[in-house]
Amino acid sequence: METTGIVGREPAERIRDTLARLATERDVWVSTAHPVHGPHQVPLWFLWDGQAVWMCTGATSVTVRNVREEPRVRLSLPDTFDVVLLQGEARCFPDQEVPAEAADAFAGKFGWDPRVEEGSFVYVRVVPRTVRAWRGEPELRGRVVMRDGVWLR
Repeated sequence: METTGIVGREPAERIRDTLARLATERDVWVSTAHPVHGPHQVPLWFLWDGQAVWMCTGATSVTVRNVREEPRVRLSLPDTFDVVLLQGEARCFPDQEVPAEAADAFAGKFGWDPRVEEGSFVYVRVVPRTVRAWRGEPELRGRVVMRDGVWLR
């Protein structure tokens, strides 16, 4: 594999870059699985609140159905060179039960407030337990930057 001059970042820099991307990116790929129906992957808008990822989707979506059966999920930012993968457990909040601070921040970021829509929506919160981040082959070693919910400095 050609590295094209990539120089590996120190752990603190990887964490800083990862947190910056979580704060500014718009989309995340959400991977869920159902014990009978199998895997499902979908892109959703997301908000990072400093501790967790918040997403919102229709109350009857496959994502919500899967999370209710199997809360373990994987999330990935949509860049195959500057990879950020998160793994954790999801928790569902019906749109009328979501903490106001999270819903207000979500609405502020996207200009869309599911709480005032006609249909039913569910906010999905994922607190990461593991985060992996790397840019190219030189950063494969040391790609785990969070383990058991603790950032590795």
